[in-house]
Amino acid sequence: MSRDSRAISKLLRHTVGERNLTMSADGWAAIADVQGLLGLTRERLDVAVRENDKQRLQVDGERIRACQGHSLEGMPVTREALENSWERVHPEDLLWHGTTREALPAIRREGLTAGRRTHVHLAPAKDSRVGRRSGVEVLLGVDSGNLEVYRAPNGVLLTREVPPDAIVRCDAVH
Repeated sequence: MSRDSRAISKLLRHTVGERNLTMSADGWAAIADVQGLLGLTRERLDVAVRENDKQRLQVDGERIRACQGHSLEGMPVTREALENSWERVHPEDLLWHGTTREALPAIRREGLTAGRRTHVHLAPAKDSRVGRRSGVEVLLGVDSGNLEVYRAPNGVLLTREVPPDAIVRCDAVH
């Protein structure tokens, strides 16, 4: 991921409040405002959006947003507004969440929680590029039957939380 892409993602997902950028509850900000804060030309911004490895950024006319992955604290986004901007889906197959072995005891007790983010990220398949972070040692299979699941424009599947009884598989990553 390019330096510009990282800077835009960080701004739109985590630091809007401290940078005084105006943003809607569903995460949209004016491109001109983002350019001004980050010192980017429109061409550099467009390249950063296009080449973002996780397709994390979305442009609509003269506005831009991060598709998902927002912090809760210090951000104007709300879970409700984000969910209303995403597609509600009803997956039939297991969904997957990557984690570390170290996190398993807490996950077995509490399930998957969003922590300081708006939602838990899930992936539609074990080999998905979206919804997957680096350092994954274990893939958890999630039965989404009783969960409200949404698909962001970049394909990441999201839910507010996953209770322990919805985690039905635990596969080591090789």
